[in-house]
Amino acid sequence: MNRFLAPRIAAALVLASTFFAGDIAAQSRFRPSPNYAEAGEPDKAEGARMLAEFRSLGIAGDYALDFDLRVMPRRGHERTVSGRMFGAREGGSDVTLVRFNADIQPRALLFRKGPDGGVWSHDGSAPEAHKLDEAEMFEPIAGTNLTAFDLTMPFLAWSDIVYEGVTNLRGRPAQRFIAYPPEAVAAAHPELSGVRFHLDAQFNALVQAELIGPGGEPVKTITVLELKRTRDQWVVKTIDVRNDSTRDKTRFRVTAAALGISHPRAIFQPAHLPIAPIEIPTEQFEKFR
Repeated sequence: MNRFLAPRIAAALVLASTFFAGDIAAQSRFRPSPNYAEAGEPDKAEGARMLAEFRSLGIAGDYALDFDLRVMPRRGHERTVSGRMFGAREGGSDVTLVRFNADIQPRALLFRKGPDGGVWSHDGSAPEAHKLDEAEMFEPIAGTNLTAFDLTMPFLAWSDIVYEGVTNLRGRPAQRFIAYPPEAVAAAHPELSGVRFHLDAQFNALVQAELIGPGGEPVKTITVLELKRTRDQWVVKTIDVRNDSTRDKTRFRVTAAALGISHPRAIFQPAHLPIAPIEIPTEQFEKFR
């Protein structure tokens, strides 16, 4: 996730050598072609530099975010799921713990980046946490259309990424990229042929990502709608996740933030998921209107 959607993205990688479209003829599955914003290929080195800078940004220090997930189906009744997100950096990698307030499944999720990374869930009754496999990363969370893949946005760290240049998105200049899934993801989810995402050209923040289907059409769109500045840092306030086929939508909205705090590192271990969440004094949170 980028600096707004989740905790910090992993440290900047060496990218320049990975910015290529690849041999399409060698691909056995559909691979959407880059859609360059201008005639000819844009500056690959510049695209690599911007993406590396983006990956290095994030919220400084430990933090906690209270949030609502507003489920908005095209047909049927709306409902809201609330929870709290705890974020930190551990061993040079980002860690995020999400706990839901309602008696839903799962009750808690743990996201770890880095060599020992992965996603673990806990249903509130099992003695141990369960590590999600590639297939489970795309399963809906808590009855929403939001998935662990949407929350972690691993495509931002995939190695096969092509810089498509500068385009206009909602009236602002944006740097556009297309990311192609690694073999393990492609094998588990042949319906995902790539992810096209946009970074704001001025603030270098993620503003939109489109999951691309097997025919090249968008199947899900993640849109950052609103940001909030608190304690001299920018934090996401509102994000929409829209199923482009059904037009069902889930809105992620941060309702309060506590920055510059300190979490016990034990809470970011899979073994801690069955344990009751830690308490944070109410006065440490700034409520968002």
